[in-house]
Amino acid sequence: MSTVTGTDLLEAADETTRVLHPHRERDWSVPAGTLTWSCWTTAAHIAHDLLAYAGQVSGLPGDGYLPYDLRVSPTASPAQALTVVRACAGLLAVAVDAAAPDARAWHFGPCDPAGFAAMGVAETLLHTDDITRGLGVPWQPPVRLSALVLRRLFPDAPSGPAPDVLRWMTGRGDLPGRERRTSWHWRAAVD
Repeated sequence: MSTVTGTDLLEAADETTRVLHPHRERDWSVPAGTLTWSCWTTAAHIAHDLLAYAGQVSGLPGDGYLPYDLRVSPTASPAQALTVVRACAGLLAVAVDAAAPDARAWHFGPCDPAGFAAMGVAETLLHTDDITRGLGVPWQPPVRLSALVLRRLFPDAPSGPAPDVLRWMTGRGDLPGRERRTSWHWRAAVD
């Protein structure tokens, strides 16, 4: 099983900031790629999921998600929303790296810290891809991080360029000779 760490989470969040921050003055109310969410809402969603995962890894609940939520102020600018994404990635990175490898917390079954890290990287890369598509910014998810996510969360992924396969596995792209996916799920639970 592939180990994904806090360093990988921070790398993904830094890549998000690198690619999106130069476009912070654009209209982020446009849809994020094929999503119904706006680019701004999608950025807030990334932060939400990263913080939720950090809570799971820190609190180790075995039967559901902790009953709290992140609310990014609706008056936050795109630049501020990106800062919140980076902050939440930092919290998840610290939680993952501090947790014992055999710790388990609920995510539709028992999930290890590396699984939460992989989900955090996946959420960050995939939704950054959605936002770049919405803003019309050419971007490709990093190959190494995409490959880590595929190994950990999609063990049945076909071969091919990791960013393209990750997009296909999550219904965001096409792969030659394969039907486009309309539903999918990843496998984060380990036991």
